[in-house]
Amino acid sequence: MATLHTQDELARSMSQAFSFLEAPRGDEGELINLSAIESLPTFESSKKKMLNQVHDHCPDKKQIIQKVLKVIEEDHESFLRCIRDRIDRVGIKIPQIEVRYKNLSIEGDVFVGSRALPTLLNATLNAIESFLQVIRVVPFNKKVHKILQNVSGIVKPSRMTLLLGHPGSGKTTFLRTLAGVLQNDLRQTGEVTYCGHKLSEFVHQRTCAYISQHDIHHGEMTVQETFDFAARCLGVGTRYDLLVDLWRREQVAGIKPDSDIDAFMKATSMSGQESSLVADYVLKILGLDTCADIMVGNQMRRGISGGEKKRVSIGEMLAGPAKVFFMDEISTGLDSSTTYQIIKHLKQMVHIMDATMVISLLQPAPETFELFDDIILLSEGLIVYQGPCENVLEFFENVGFKCPKRKGVADFLQEITSKKDQEQYWFKKDKPYRFISTREFAHLFTHSQLGHNLYNNLASPYDITNAHPAALAKEKYGVSSLDLLKANLAREWLLMKRNAFLYIFKTFQITILSVITFTLFYKTSMKSGDQLKDGGKFMGALFFSLLNVMFNGTAELALTVMRLPVFYKQRDSLFYPVWVFVIPIWLLKIPISVIESTLWTVITYYTIGFAPSVNRFFKQLLTYICVHQMALCLFRFLASIGRRQVVANALGTFTLLVIFILGGFIVSKDDIDSWMIWGYYISPMMYGQNAIAINEFLDDRWNTPNPDPRINESTVGRVLLSSRGMFKSDYMFWICIGALVAYSLMFTVFFILALTYLNPLGDSRTVIPNQDEQSKHPKIAKDEGRDMVAKRRGMVLPFQPLSLAFSHVNYYVDMPVEMKTEGIKMDRLQLLRDVSGAFRPGILTALVGVSGAGKTTLMDVLAGRKTGGWIEGNISISGYPKNQETFARVSGYCEQNDIHSPHVTVYESLVYSAWLRLAPDVTNESRQMFVEEVMNLVELNPVRDSLVGMPGEDGLSTEQRKRLTIAVELVANPSIIFMDEPTSGLDARAAAIVMRTVRNTVDTGRTVVCTIHQPSINIFEAFDELLLMKRSGQIIYAGPLGHHSHQLIEYFQSVPGIIKIKDGQNPATWMLEVSSSSVEAKLSIDFATIFANSELYMRNQNLIKELSTPAPGSNNLNFATKYSQSFFTQCNACLWKQQLSYWRHPQYNVVRSRQQDLMNMLGAMYAAVLFLGGTNTASVQTIVSIERTVFYREKAAGMYSPLPYAFAQVAIEVIYIGIQTFIYSLLLYYMIGFAWSPSKFLWFYFFVCMCFIYFTLYGMMLVALTPNYHIAAVTMIFFLSFWNLFSGFLIPRPQIPLWWRWYYWGNPVAWTLYGLITSQLGQNENLVDIPGAGSIPLKKFIKDFLGYEYDFLKYVAVAHVAWVALFFIIFTCSIKFLNFQRR
Repeated sequence: MATLHTQDELARSMSQAFSFLEAPRGDEGELINLSAIESLPTFESSKKKMLNQVHDHCPDKKQIIQKVLKVIEEDHESFLRCIRDRIDRVGIKIPQIEVRYKNLSIEGDVFVGSRALPTLLNATLNAIESFLQVIRVVPFNKKVHKILQNVSGIVKPSRMTLLLGHPGSGKTTFLRTLAGVLQNDLRQTGEVTYCGHKLSEFVHQRTCAYISQHDIHHGEMTVQETFDFAARCLGVGTRYDLLVDLWRREQVAGIKPDSDIDAFMKATSMSGQESSLVADYVLKILGLDTCADIMVGNQMRRGISGGEKKRVSIGEMLAGPAKVFFMDEISTGLDSSTTYQIIKHLKQMVHIMDATMVISLLQPAPETFELFDDIILLSEGLIVYQGPCENVLEFFENVGFKCPKRKGVADFLQEITSKKDQEQYWFKKDKPYRFISTREFAHLFTHSQLGHNLYNNLASPYDITNAHPAALAKEKYGVSSLDLLKANLAREWLLMKRNAFLYIFKTFQITILSVITFTLFYKTSMKSGDQLKDGGKFMGALFFSLLNVMFNGTAELALTVMRLPVFYKQRDSLFYPVWVFVIPIWLLKIPISVIESTLWTVITYYTIGFAPSVNRFFKQLLTYICVHQMALCLFRFLASIGRRQVVANALGTFTLLVIFILGGFIVSKDDIDSWMIWGYYISPMMYGQNAIAINEFLDDRWNTPNPDPRINESTVGRVLLSSRGMFKSDYMFWICIGALVAYSLMFTVFFILALTYLNPLGDSRTVIPNQDEQSKHPKIAKDEGRDMVAKRRGMVLPFQPLSLAFSHVNYYVDMPVEMKTEGIKMDRLQLLRDVSGAFRPGILTALVGVSGAGKTTLMDVLAGRKTGGWIEGNISISGYPKNQETFARVSGYCEQNDIHSPHVTVYESLVYSAWLRLAPDVTNESRQMFVEEVMNLVELNPVRDSLVGMPGEDGLSTEQRKRLTIAVELVANPSIIFMDEPTSGLDARAAAIVMRTVRNTVDTGRTVVCTIHQPSINIFEAFDELLLMKRSGQIIYAGPLGHHSHQLIEYFQSVPGIIKIKDGQNPATWMLEVSSSSVEAKLSIDFATIFANSELYMRNQNLIKELSTPAPGSNNLNFATKYSQSFFTQCNACLWKQQLSYWRHPQYNVVRSRQQDLMNMLGAMYAAVLFLGGTNTASVQTIVSIERTVFYREKAAGMYSPLPYAFAQVAIEVIYIGIQTFIYSLLLYYMIGFAWSPSKFLWFYFFVCMCFIYFTLYGMMLVALTPNYHIAAVTMIFFLSFWNLFSGFLIPRPQIPLWWRWYYWGNPVAWTLYGLITSQLGQNENLVDIPGAGSIPLKKFIKDFLGYEYDFLKYVAVAHVAWVALFFIIFTCSIKFLNFQRR
């Protein structure tokens, strides 16, 4: 239990309570009595005693929780009613909030047509135009896009409001505007008020909560931990003040409250608790108590389902004190039964506790729709209707449209404004139909009685004096800064423990590197008279150590970028101030810096042979700790600037390159031009380099007299320091340490500022088509509602009708470790149990079941998409055993997760799929017509030129992405189509469009099976047959639905004890309710057993037996080639798509830049090769990781073999690298100062180009070899450190010990430096001054000191080709043989 409030806090809270909690008017006698009680000296202690009673009532908090939660589970409404009755009994008013919006308009500026595509050309033009517009040289040429158009209305408290509208109607913008979280790039006119107050007059982020349609959570935290953290940060709001005043009044009236209610209210009124009863309550009402201890999960971790994540998004905000809720499409991924239960609980909260709530739903079932009181119907940015749900049908009937009897009201409302759907609802047959536009509907509503009442209410200003003083939040944060800091510290520690593998791997990595380093520099000796030469080895060892410490901090970049989406969500909801988020990250990483730096120093210091003084040992350790901390702070800051992995990687690599070049080792301070010397002094690396060099070379053992009279320094140590332009005074060590600490603090402050003022990059945007461009595209199909023949024309390419039968199918996976720890001894977990069924041509089959029943699992097994586990049973295609290679050619699979290449358009995605998957004898003209037909069928023409984009970031909306998934499979002209949740994430109208398309596909003689979550009556009854599964992976019904589902209804109603279906009830919802596990337990029956003993089961077995026997004269599926298209066509198609993807990814393409004189030159090339090449490696990994997911889907669909994919991926990289290298070569060649010679420049270009190619291929290879991007990134850093160490720059090859020299030749960077130096300087006869050795020819120095020979140059060139070939082969083989997709 958290620490109780201090007396001052209680007094302050009490004074607030008296001001905002009102007694009944006229009851002055009671107020006098209360005043007398308050004056008693024991009153303060009595309040403390009141809160402590939660312990006295039940010493064990778990008993309270279990007892109260049991009451909530049995009757949630009665429980809330008891709380409200207790409050009403003493005359306390609960705050209510009315939200008004008046003349609200939202607009933004967009490019139209192809100009909106983010190609390299457009990105360049946009940058130039933006600059010219700032100086007013060219006019503003973007189009103004109106999202909301002069909408007005009132959202009343204690009433559930449903927001309906088709995708693109402005629902999300509307909700965000009401919540006060509108995007910065949109313009708003009009006003939004809460209880008559503008948003600027109170803290609206704590008064209301906006719940996004995107589920953003920490995958490493469990559901319980997510809710507890939210409750701990958001606080209890006015619940504490309410309870104090309630207790005060009950004491006066002599009322003794119900013990359970009292315990619950006290437990939920205490802020700062690590584990909150509020979180347990929310878990219970959202049905998440069964998965409370399961991690939420993400791409790296297996976690809860998508529907459960959606509920976590809701519960996270319900755990706070907000009184107004705006929920955006919260039913995505939920079955209709779960959606109904959640909405029912929310309705009880709204009605009983006087909350204000607006909920946007896509496909509300009729019974869910009936739970709402009011409805707002939005279309094309206009409000078509706003008012009570019971009056909405009457309004449209007055216009001339009537909802059919078996049509859901929500479905009717979403289709009534569609030009293609409206006519079917016209019922005034005595009058000719004409299309009523959205603007006309809005005008008719404004002049209706409901509209007059609404606008009359708006015309009367809200009476602010009636507003409850506690209704609107005045404090910015819910709890004290100290409590918020404790909560964030606890969460950061938890996340670090959950990511322990990363830190263990980093520790292992630094251990391995330190061992290799000390073996390379082992006991570096100082020969008398040759200390200057040996000092270079010490300098190289110091620099590599510093470099490694810096590189070891780069993992912080990816970790920070990964955490930013959750941070932005919680920042905008005022969970905590930014500094509270940053401080725990900074503090808890200090021990990491200490451990890693200590490990490195302990292993390397004495083994290499640094100054033996203990004092200097600890000073070097201190330097490494400060450098590591500075690097972590720097990378966190860069991540907050970049905000996306590609951009952040580029910033990180570029920053490292700059601070290293200016750090004083690669280029000496004395050789930096005067106009750039400021860069030397602001480079944090310089201070680290100087600190470790001063610490080493000012030791007594380096006090040997200087043997070279040409250098004006007294000792060898000072000669070595001055040769690099470093400081030569002991006190400068502490100044450098102070500078490193200052940089750590400065970068942390910059990190806080960046997180405070910068917003996440990107948002959902689609291309608005240009009318001129739209007119170029042919419209093959006629209006869907009027011309069915035209719709089917594109689906009649030749195909072979096929059936699919399966019998006694079982599927097992390895028993999860968590279940084994609970005492389960079995090695395998069975997910499917004795499943049998058949899918036939021309029959549309629905695969239905509650979440976790095994619907997707069964579909994956039948489609051959499982990558692990054990499958038993028989699967046959038209009587022949299924062969996966041939089956992939004739089947399509629409996955639940919409996986597409983000940087191609909708039209190009379909062309690509048709190109590779249609039969080779289909002509280009037929293929083009087929693609156009499918686009019309699925209504994708309005977004044909839109980029697909990344989900939740940019590009297509959820429902457009879903339709694209279906269209990509339809253009393959498959005989059998599997669709996993094809209507999930779609509104009712879009779902109807999709299902009409599916129905038309089935009518052509194809076999189609769909899993479906929350179908409307119309969608459900569009299916011919049903296969129903229960949670244990067993079938409980397989057979026809019948007209109006009568056969299904008769089957279940024949079971004794099953309740009858109500008139107008959705058969799908009723079916799931009566077949639930709770009904089984209540009636002591097993639906799987009932089905196995039924006549229907026997009929199915006979059908399966019949379809498992080949028809006379039939032949098994057989194709002359494994893939539909030739190898050349596959390569051509893959290269075409990759070229488009790269051209439209400007972020990725843009990130792709004496002896000491000789060493400066070598250092410049070393830095260019290592860091620019490293940029390529890091940047390409994100791209390949995204495309690999698409590759898995396309490979499973049999579109192409892995070799064309690998060829295209590499070929497009080579093209862009060739251009990139040419630009870089010109710049580098000039900046380094090489002699301008065509042959030398070509050699330089060749080596740099091949270097960038093998670096890029290395990054691609690592992604192909590892399960995810993050492991690939860590592995990349590990091996780049080796390449760096053995490159020949830090320690030349002749000085590398013999036992490590083999790795020099196995290091591609060493070959590149060999080729660059030798090709440019290998024949140079100029003299070079060597300290302590006089002047020798440059050619001889390169050969003797570096080991480079000009005659070996042609072999170096061959080696580069070999490295490229090797990495390409490994990448291709990895793509072909490794599959990290877990299904």
